Amino acid sequence: MEPEPGLLAEYFDGWYADMTGSLAMDEIQQRHLGLPPHLLSTSLLGWDGIAEAAAGLLLSPGGTLVDLACGRGGYGLEIAARTGARLVGVDFSAEAVRQAREHARRLGAAAEFRIGDLAATGLGASSADAVLCVDAIQFAPRPDAAYREIRRVLTSGGRAVLTCWEPLDWDDERLPERLRRVALGAGLAAAGFGDVEVRDRPGWRASERAMWEEAAALDPGDDPALRSFHDEGVRSLEIFALVRRVIATATAP
Repeated sequence: MEPEPGLLAEYFDGWYADMTGSLAMDEIQQRHLGLPPHLLSTSLLGWDGIAEAAAGLLLSPGGTLVDLACGRGGYGLEIAARTGARLVGVDFSAEAVRQAREHARRLGAAAEFRIGDLAATGLGASSADAVLCVDAIQFAPRPDAAYREIRRVLTSGGRAVLTCWEPLDWDDERLPERLRRVALGAGLAAAGFGDVEVRDRPGWRASERAMWEEAAALDPGDDPALRSFHDEGVRSLEIFALVRRVIATATAP
């Protein structure tokens, strides 16, 4: 079952806490997404997707990267290491932030992680050179407010890169309401961004399907993280053909 919007942070606290006792889920995700063992994923961005996101952010060494809805911090830490950027991760789950800080410590990476919302990061205006949001904009109760927050924290000329899934038909009631609200290009344009591009990435879907098929077929036993992974696999396969995989890039004016 999907959590109610008001309980999302509490739900994800438990979800992330369960992960600490389950190496199996990370192994399955890393294998299908082509990720190295040190990269703790938050969602389903694979190795090629990370490279594309890093290129789209146009970061220079010393620039500030905000990883919005950072989860355990893996994607932001990887891109910061590649670009020499200063990383600030923001997530509404206190447990995710705790794990991200610990993960950065293990890697010996300098980064800041803080609790904040998609639409209320707590960061200063024009404080970021780039914002990354991986597979998370759908969790904003008001997506328009989240797009405006991304615009607010970006400096003029700063870049935003978002990945997500979009409906093939926004009126398809078989999809969860949160996915039916996702329209990256329209959301970024309405928030005042320029150079907005939304690109299909069907190649990412093959690895996602294989991962969900393995997840749906496994016996999770008494592992709560695997149970959640299994259930998500079943749900994801039911709507797999109803969505497209996209990456969006945009520039703040």
